[in-house]
Amino acid sequence: MKALIKKQKGVGNMEIGFIDDPTCKENQVKIEVAYTGICGTDLHIFHDTFKNYPPVILGHECSGVVVGVGKNIKELSLGDRVTVLGSTQKTCGTCIHCKTGHYMFCKSRRGMGHGVNGSFTKYLCIEEEVVYKLPNYVSLKEGALAEPLACAVQAIEELTDIKSGDVVLLSGPGPIGLICLSLLVMKGCRVLVSGTNVDAKRLEIAKELGADRIINVQTESLEYVISEETNHAGVDVTIDCSGSPIAINSCFEFVKSRGKHIQVGIVGNEFVFNYDIILYKQLQVYGSLAHSFSTWDRVMKIYKQNKINLRPIITHIMELQEWEQAFQLCEEKQCGKVLIKYDENSNWE
Repeated sequence: MKALIKKQKGVGNMEIGFIDDPTCKENQVKIEVAYTGICGTDLHIFHDTFKNYPPVILGHECSGVVVGVGKNIKELSLGDRVTVLGSTQKTCGTCIHCKTGHYMFCKSRRGMGHGVNGSFTKYLCIEEEVVYKLPNYVSLKEGALAEPLACAVQAIEELTDIKSGDVVLLSGPGPIGLICLSLLVMKGCRVLVSGTNVDAKRLEIAKELGADRIINVQTESLEYVISEETNHAGVDVTIDCSGSPIAINSCFEFVKSRGKHIQVGIVGNEFVFNYDIILYKQLQVYGSLAHSFSTWDRVMKIYKQNKINLRPIITHIMELQEWEQAFQLCEEKQCGKVLIKYDENSNWE
């Protein structure tokens, strides 16, 4: 079968290769992959700015159908429609972070798609404990967004108390930002979404998802909008999903005194920041790194309730052989979430 493989260290060094079909171990299920989303991590692996262990198959945001089960499998059956928590494929299992379900902080952790083989291929064998059954009314396309949804759920639902009626400035309308927006809309917040010229398409998706106001900071004064929306008081909460130093500084400038800031986007470099503003405004500042086991339990509850609107976020379905064009779309931000399917015959609902 075909697979998108990072062959060796360095920028690029990715190609479609051919590998043997995997075989289930006793505690694993075999999944025929329906869709895998392109994540910012995949772009970082392409540029070799995220730690990876080549040769390795990329991809971790996936959904599919169970087509094989090991003899010790108890909860899953052939034909089950599933999504996968791929971040825990190698952990020590004994540190305090593993024991409390916060696997992202395990020093031994290797996740699917960078540390072990991932889902940009046809079949995947993985342990039952990290496979989650999808409700029948949740499409496999939406199911492929479970991992980025988990990232958004931790940021919006678990770190702090964001209340109905809060005015929120959300900076960066990429896929994670758009999912955060969907959650905030469900909570009843007034959400202002900011971006730049390059985000024009994504800002339109934000409007469709229920943003109360979209702001292109290159054509409109963010300061004026915030003053108008809050009577000069500042917003209750700022959330940065862009990783842009300019955007982050703006978040701290426009959040109210005793307000909250949540950092979701990765900057990747040092930048100048007035740290005293945290003290003088007495701010609550949170960093949100991915998710935990409890987050995934909440994600499954959200899917079960079938209230969140994820469909407008998915803008492109492309084939595995088109991966270069798909990655370029993401690099240029001319899309929402791009999903990869195996080939033209892979038409999953």
